Amino acid sequence: MNRRIVTLLAALAPIVVLGVVGTMVTVPYVALGPGPTFNTLGDVDGKPVVDIQGTEVDPTDGNLNMTTVSVRDGLNVFEAFGLWASGSNGLVPRSEIYPPEKSKEEIQQANTADFQQSEDSAELAALHFLGKPVALTVSKVTPDGPAAGALQEGDVLVKIGDTPVTTITGVQDTVGAIAPGTAIDVTVLREGVETVVPVTVGARPNKPESGYLGVTPNEVPDVPFTVQFNLADIGGPSAGLMFTLALVDKLTPGELSGGKFVAGTGTIDSDGEVGPIGGIRYKLIAASEAGAETFLVPAQNCDEAKQNAPDGLRLVKVDNLPGAVDSLESLNTGGDAPRC
Repeated sequence: MNRRIVTLLAALAPIVVLGVVGTMVTVPYVALGPGPTFNTLGDVDGKPVVDIQGTEVDPTDGNLNMTTVSVRDGLNVFEAFGLWASGSNGLVPRSEIYPPEKSKEEIQQANTADFQQSEDSAELAALHFLGKPVALTVSKVTPDGPAAGALQEGDVLVKIGDTPVTTITGVQDTVGAIAPGTAIDVTVLREGVETVVPVTVGARPNKPESGYLGVTPNEVPDVPFTVQFNLADIGGPSAGLMFTLALVDKLTPGELSGGKFVAGTGTIDSDGEVGPIGGIRYKLIAASEAGAETFLVPAQNCDEAKQNAPDGLRLVKVDNLPGAVDSLESLNTGGDAPRC
């Protein structure tokens, strides 16, 4: 008997001895398992999952499915054992999913916020990848920061010194590389007029060797069309990659999936960098059961994915959006792609 079984039995033993009463007593565990998958190129409740209005959209075929993890709470001992023994579900302490210091409502709100952020980042990543305009605005100026009295909320950032900036990360990296105490010119659009504003860079509070402006930049799509995501009751940030690929597919000629069934997961930021997620084991099962042939795996999840991959499911390693697009295009023409 392996250590995992012994640990589980030890934790549940006090409840097991209750016999039939065990059906009335919940265990301090939740079950994680394969959740539903959604084709980001398809419809849900009569609406496109990724709906683009105000511009021509290229016809798409095939599947680019986002994957989810189901969470079952309130289990009695027999339900817990049954799910664990199924092989497709796992038990984790309830406190890992529902921290006792937070209410379910607070956790749900955080998951919803993460999902909203994944939608926003997906749109921005796709626009950057396609060379579409994105405005980089100042959403907040720290009252006692270096830029106070110089930059204003609503300014559109154009250049930091001589370096053009188009993303939040670009601003952070550019400013961070400037020695504190250096006087620089910040070029902005203010009420439609290009303006050069002198600012003396300060020291970042938690990293005094790095430059700091004391502004919060925000990226805003600057395109004549709108994007609406129509999935409800889904939480977390892991749909970002698949939402982004759906946008790229709909806004460019051809089919990224090659008409085949591709699934995947991964967070994404506005620069197109793909990050790791939780529950990869269950997402792989969900994709395989739905009929996927290829699964896009964040590079940092590759080791776990290889250990849990269902037979016949090709695992493609993804570091960023350009890499994901290149891999799909290569597979569609009979080539190969980076594997986990």
